Amino acid sequence: MTVTEHAPTAALVDRFVTGLVPMVPLLAVWAHGSLATGDYQPGRSDLDLVAVLSRPCSPEEESGLTLMHERLGAAVPLAAKLHCGYVVTTELDDPARPHLAWAHEEVTHRPITPVTRRELHEFGLVLYGPPPATLLPPVTDEELAGFVAWDLREFWRPLLDRPDLWLRDIWVDAAMLTLARATVTLREGRLVTKHRALAVLREMGAPTRVVDDIERRRYARPGPAQDDGWPTLRAELTVAFLASEIDAVSGRSRA
Repeated sequence: MTVTEHAPTAALVDRFVTGLVPMVPLLAVWAHGSLATGDYQPGRSDLDLVAVLSRPCSPEEESGLTLMHERLGAAVPLAAKLHCGYVVTTELDDPARPHLAWAHEEVTHRPITPVTRRELHEFGLVLYGPPPATLLPPVTDEELAGFVAWDLREFWRPLLDRPDLWLRDIWVDAAMLTLARATVTLREGRLVTKHRALAVLREMGAPTRVVDDIERRRYARPGPAQDDGWPTLRAELTVAFLASEIDAVSGRSRA
């Protein structure tokens, strides 16, 4: 599904971009992730956007952006899924540099990662201004592989020691799908959608109940109700699988 196939999402994105134009020195707005790849699931998938600016926002402009996001979230429930990074065009050449962003209904700072950059080049949906290739430096296969290996090793692996996280759907889904997508990138040098990542997890021998659980929640696949002990069992199965696979990836990437 694309943004134009779901009227409420299309209306939200149009309202958001229209609001940005007079508020900040806007050069472009692009969509990546599920919205750009055709894997978008209304109400389940995030709306991942990048806004390119000609200069940094002033404090007043930052306050205006925050207010706009808050008002949009209050008026349109779907806006809770809308995330946007605000990057100055002169800073696009540094994948590690954090930029102003709105994510998970709050102001934060985060980088435009090599994975996001590659997604923008391959699938990026232009919502305003020129396409990504005109402003965004390309990502080499080596840079992409290096980042996904680092992300598994340095970000995800330490989190396996946080048992509280793995009782939550969002962490199970994100980690398992990230692992599968990273595995394909490291093996074949390409990106795959989250839907394809579910099949990859099955090919990797991931716990069937965990993969079925993710698929059911993300794609409304019918299945039996889980018992009260499922979150704890799911956490145990997920952490054990992730630890084994991430350690294997780390060993190969350092070899």
